Amino acid sequence: MENRISNEMKRFNHLISEIDATYHEISWKLKLSDSAIQILYTICNNGKDCLLQDICFYTGLSKQTINSAVRKLEAEHVVYLEPVGSKNKKVCLTEDGKRLADQTAGRIIQAENEIFASWEPGDVQKYLDLTEAYLLALRRKATEF
Repeated sequence: MENRISNEMKRFNHLISEIDATYHEISWKLKLSDSAIQILYTICNNGKDCLLQDICFYTGLSKQTINSAVRKLEAEHVVYLEPVGSKNKKVCLTEDGKRLADQTAGRIIQAENEIFASWEPGDVQKYLDLTEAYLLALRRKATEF
């Protein structure tokens, strides 16, 4: 059986790759690793701290990658860990970390918000709805593998 990718799928995959590459370029320009910027981004979206397990969930990164990046950020005095209960840990920003997060992840969040604000509200909702529908359908298909 011959499987050919449709032109729409080629374009979709290309766009996803280009978006990922653009976020990577932003991280590089901000002199942070992709995983470090995703951790700071997730904390910024959560407030001033975030559970380690939530960072794994929201970034989609492996626990090992997150732990490695958190250790590096700890060594740089950007974050510190605080125990929460017997098994959980919370990643908290230091004062230097708050400044770094504002100058990096905060700028990315601001740019993203400006982009969505420049779109018609109906277009934003349609984009989000279609993206979610695609994700849910792909997850269903993933169970077939």
